[in-house]
Amino acid sequence: MRTLRLSSPLVILAVAAAGLALPGCSSMPSFGPSEPPPPAAAPEAPSKYAPEEIIGRWGLASYQRDQDRARTETQARVQCRQPYVIAKGPTGGVMMHLPDQRAPSELRLKGSPGGKNYIGPPGEPGGSALDREILSFDGRVLVTRYVDPDAGSRYGNMVYVRCAPRA
Repeated sequence: MRTLRLSSPLVILAVAAAGLALPGCSSMPSFGPSEPPPPAAAPEAPSKYAPEEIIGRWGLASYQRDQDRARTETQARVQCRQPYVIAKGPTGGVMMHLPDQRAPSELRLKGSPGGKNYIGPPGEPGGSALDREILSFDGRVLVTRYVDPDAGSRYGNMVYVRCAPRA
């Protein structure tokens, strides 16, 4: 009887043929239960606010307690001497600062199925710790709060008061 050595051409050829045949097994139909495909991502709901509505020069201040809101709006108006500028982003968003960041980032205005509106990086509305919820906006005063509890407690309710255009 003849024994085959591992370096025999027949053994090498058999191993190579088996290696080529195995990937084909994965394309064979399975007869067991299969997993359904993952659901498609829900399309982003548009915000009820357009980026053009918040682009501009703003006085900025913040408060923690609701009873301090009126006083904080007055303080924000004073800050128009050194306004916080919200610019248009290169892809249609708005340029604003994220918590603890020196440079502004392009953020999106996002709506949610529940009717809340957010400003934040692309993704699920309110799903990022970097999102801030728009608590109120009347065209002149914008009030936001970070979704992240830590950032929300450090920054409070951010009050942006639109600065009057220069004469």
